[in-house]
Amino acid sequence: MPAANSSNITLLSFLLMGFPGTDHTSIYISLPLTLVYLLSILGNGLILVIIKVDNQLREPMYLLLSMLAATDLCLSLSTSPTVLSVFWFDTRRIHVDACLFQLFFLHTLCSMESAILVAMAFDRYVAICNPLRYNTILHPVIIAKIGLAAFIRGVTLHLPLTFLLKRLPFCGNDALSHGFCYHPDVMKLACADITINNKYGMVIILSTYPLDVLFILFSYVMILKTVGSKSMKAERLKALNTCVSHLCVVLLFYIPLIGLTLAHRYGQKDSILLLVLMGGAFLVIPPALNPVVYSMKTKQIRIAIRKRFLGK
Repeated sequence: MPAANSSNITLLSFLLMGFPGTDHTSIYISLPLTLVYLLSILGNGLILVIIKVDNQLREPMYLLLSMLAATDLCLSLSTSPTVLSVFWFDTRRIHVDACLFQLFFLHTLCSMESAILVAMAFDRYVAICNPLRYNTILHPVIIAKIGLAAFIRGVTLHLPLTFLLKRLPFCGNDALSHGFCYHPDVMKLACADITINNKYGMVIILSTYPLDVLFILFSYVMILKTVGSKSMKAERLKALNTCVSHLCVVLLFYIPLIGLTLAHRYGQKDSILLLVLMGGAFLVIPPALNPVVYSMKTKQIRIAIRKRFLGK
């Protein structure tokens, strides 16, 4: 009997990729990558512990920061096992269902992080433009509802995305571009019409991230307008200084995200190294550097850390 055509055999697993052409130097990549993941997990865990144990960090700003840290922590924990297994153990196979499971969490957490960044921009807007009503507008119940809304938005948008991928047959090429599962990357491996998947993915992107960015920009336009009306330079600098940490985190999140999205949508087929680099930047930079930024730029966080661990 003739052998079955391998291109028509439904795949049960995908092949995860590391950095192309680095098989003999993977140890030099795996060590810093592991350190970055550890920094992300320890840093965000530290932020959560400090906010939990310090009664002075009960303001809305720090409650939102704890949500951001929890989201980044989950993001690192959901992707680090597959990424690190590629470099440390050369374990490159991931079952299709496990891949879809990881993909769902990855995109849901990214959507949640974007929503939390919007809420943090609104927090800064209220604190600077309407300080007398700050604790009234953003009391803990409202903060909890914001977190729940961010979670519901992420799950509602990306659960259908996962099921739309689940219905597709995968055959032929099984190599993903990253050490983790990412929707545009997985979608391209399907041996069926992906028009619906592609359009729905674009609907999600256009209905979430651009609107979130516009809301953040609007918040800062209003903040700058209010700050500009202050008569004293010291007051203006103090108001703007409270926004520095948030602006840094916004840039750390959206720049790699936009870069990875554009690389997958419009990159050349042979630009695998670009995809890998953008995927690495998107995956490790925001979770690792967010706690560093807030620890360095937020005086109350620094004081709480010194008091807790150094007794000062």
